[in-house]
Amino acid sequence: MIGLAALLTLTGCGLSGGQPSASEKVADTNQRIVVDNFRAPVANWALESDAAYILSLSGCLETLTKYDAAQGKVVPFLATEWKQVSPLEWDFTIRDGVTFQDGTELTAESAAASLNSVLKAKVPARAFGPSTVSSVQATDAKTVRVTTPAESPLVPFRLASVNTGILAPAAYQGATVDPFGHCTGPFTPVSEKAKQSLTLDRNPNYWGGEVKLAGAEVRFITNGATRAAQVQTGEADISLSIPASSLSSLQTAPEVSVLKADSPRTATLYMNNGRAPFNNVEFRKALRSALDLEALAASVYEGAALPATGPFARSEPWASPEASSPKQNVEEAKKLLADAGYSADRPLEIIAIVERAEFADVATVIQDNLKGIGVPVSIHAKEYASAEPDVLAGNYDMILSQRNRLIDIADPIGFLTADYTCKGTYNLSHFCNEEYDQLIATAARTSNTEERYKLYAQAGAILDDQAVNLWLVNEQATDAIRSNVLSYVQDPLSRYVLTAQTAKSGS
Repeated sequence: MIGLAALLTLTGCGLSGGQPSASEKVADTNQRIVVDNFRAPVANWALESDAAYILSLSGCLETLTKYDAAQGKVVPFLATEWKQVSPLEWDFTIRDGVTFQDGTELTAESAAASLNSVLKAKVPARAFGPSTVSSVQATDAKTVRVTTPAESPLVPFRLASVNTGILAPAAYQGATVDPFGHCTGPFTPVSEKAKQSLTLDRNPNYWGGEVKLAGAEVRFITNGATRAAQVQTGEADISLSIPASSLSSLQTAPEVSVLKADSPRTATLYMNNGRAPFNNVEFRKALRSALDLEALAASVYEGAALPATGPFARSEPWASPEASSPKQNVEEAKKLLADAGYSADRPLEIIAIVERAEFADVATVIQDNLKGIGVPVSIHAKEYASAEPDVLAGNYDMILSQRNRLIDIADPIGFLTADYTCKGTYNLSHFCNEEYDQLIATAARTSNTEERYKLYAQAGAILDDQAVNLWLVNEQATDAIRSNVLSYVQDPLSRYVLTAQTAKSGS
């Protein structure tokens, strides 16, 4: 596989001078840490939901395999090795000496049972569902066999999805999933304040070695400015997803370091292709021609993001080399509107997700651009959790959101399948195209990486040609940490924050 390390280059800036370097500071194992995260868990901790990301970044939930962004490949985690034993079967060998936080042993049987709970969920996980996995079973005490309906070279990638995290059998005894005390990771959840925070203690029996922190509190802070303020004042030790508007103050703040990494994230204006007037491709193209992406990137994002070139970033190895950012052309937009037969009989609604502080300003810029071609727009701010049911059901016009293309599975197949195939489980756009679906089905069976990437590029070209959505800017992952946080490694895919190695000095 072409390494994604090239996409995920880590940089740091903003640490004030005159302080001891990280190498000079000594970890205090009695310290606890506070992390401000941008989203709260939903769905009663069901692993097929986005709650799995909270459990993973909190150092509780672990998977059979793990995607290492620096190496650009899948590496062992709770499984030590794997092999394809037939065109449709993969065997994973369970690591020896791993116990759940309730003291029970990790076995192939318990791992298979946990995976089956996700596989049989009413709403399947985007990376691990019946369309891609036929069955999971323990073939002996140490081997889990994953069977697929069609040959799939990406099964190890799917087992690295946080949605396939392994919990102890006791986690599934009630009506809902209970991760408390039932993970394998370095930190054990001990209490929660609904929609506010999760408190964790050190797992003293962690299979991966000494845990350097006594515990942690993960806070769910949807307001980006608040996350930035709390790391600046010291109320938080780590704040995730810092908005562009807060960068200048943090980069000069004492005792704070800003970490940036290129990431496969694109701020996107999703359009409901199944609803008038968005079911007309000429109308969608008109909106695209009306937007000034360069001005948007320079103003709202203060140069911390680049104008999008379509569904992929230009730097991604599967992006078409011919892709370029669309330029604003008001006259062309007006002509396309006329060709579409559009009449402004009602204001169109943009939902701006409040978890991304900058989206309020982005929506205002879009509103002004569209007003210039005679398309009236109203703006409504909502938390994503409250907006998602209507969006998935098709009861919306447009929604501003940010999609990390590699978060479900560290290969575009997950994003391209879930978001844009006719039966995609995260098809916010309600787009359906037979040619596109055939391309994705072929790519899913293609083991040669170069050939698979060419198919991804062709699929992206269809999405761009159909103007399925308005891809606005390619963003960086931006976190901020206090200077007494040690051994923190930024994960651009937002899966791992607290690890056994994460530490904090006493001063």
